[in-house]
Amino acid sequence: MWTVAALLIGFGIDLLVGDPHSIPHPVVLIGRLIGFLERGLRRVCPKTPPGERAAGAILWGLVVIVSTVLPALLLWLCGMVGPWLRLAVESVMCWQVLAVKSLRDESMKVYHALESGDIAQSRRAVSMIVGRDTAELDDAAVTRAAVETVAENTSDGVVAPLMFLALGGAPLGFFYKAVNTMDSMLGYVDPPYQDIGLVPARADDIVNYIPARLSALLMLAAGWLLGLDTANGWRIFRRDRRKHASPNSAQTEAMCAGLLGVRLAGDAWYHGVLHKKEYIGDARREICHRDIPLTCRLMTVTALLALLLCCGARLLIVR
Repeated sequence: MWTVAALLIGFGIDLLVGDPHSIPHPVVLIGRLIGFLERGLRRVCPKTPPGERAAGAILWGLVVIVSTVLPALLLWLCGMVGPWLRLAVESVMCWQVLAVKSLRDESMKVYHALESGDIAQSRRAVSMIVGRDTAELDDAAVTRAAVETVAENTSDGVVAPLMFLALGGAPLGFFYKAVNTMDSMLGYVDPPYQDIGLVPARADDIVNYIPARLSALLMLAAGWLLGLDTANGWRIFRRDRRKHASPNSAQTEAMCAGLLGVRLAGDAWYHGVLHKKEYIGDARREICHRDIPLTCRLMTVTALLALLLCCGARLLIVR
């Protein structure tokens, strides 16, 4: 019951406040820990593919342990003082694990820049939420990148964290954020990450396998509530959900593309290297600026459905 209460409070704070940049964020600290360990392990481990893979495995284990044990220890200490203090602290932790409002706000910055006709500003805004190179993107490519990242992060930034928070409270939520952050920082197939990032990337694939598919199904339900084309969403999901190097990323992208009736993905540049990618969805119409706020609404409704499902499941488990 306390975990559900903390999750509900944290979710509410996230919807209202988002991610205030004036407050140090634990995920930033996790990122700094990853960078520190990466530099140290690269120096001490053999500079060979097996050596770098071992470094990646050691890094993964250390970051996961620190990110999970420290919140658990802090909550235990708060619980020794009193349950209400623990509830307050865990609610703040749940808030920091979730990213509904910040994802919506950052993508809407892209929308407003596009609407104003400032392509340079729209490229800068979208560069804050995507990993690809953005300097040469045109209007449609910027729009597509924003829609894709909201669709993909509906799982990574919303549904998956909710699942782990419901299963194991804030400590398991930070476990998930650590795994996801390591993949974001190290999980590339290009040098110098292709070996040291192997374990973080594979671990992220495993951890997100169920959440990604649940996210797509919840997104389908959200699309029905919003009056979108659920028949086409289901069709494109079944056809295109494997059209990605990751086994998980195309799950929600395919569902979103089908619900909106647009075509996503395709070739993209990362760190100066062209990555050939299949298209996802059919271009029943050209993608447009308003697809960004529409995808944000789709993400928000999906998040609310996931919250209800996760809290309900938690209560059933407790009983």
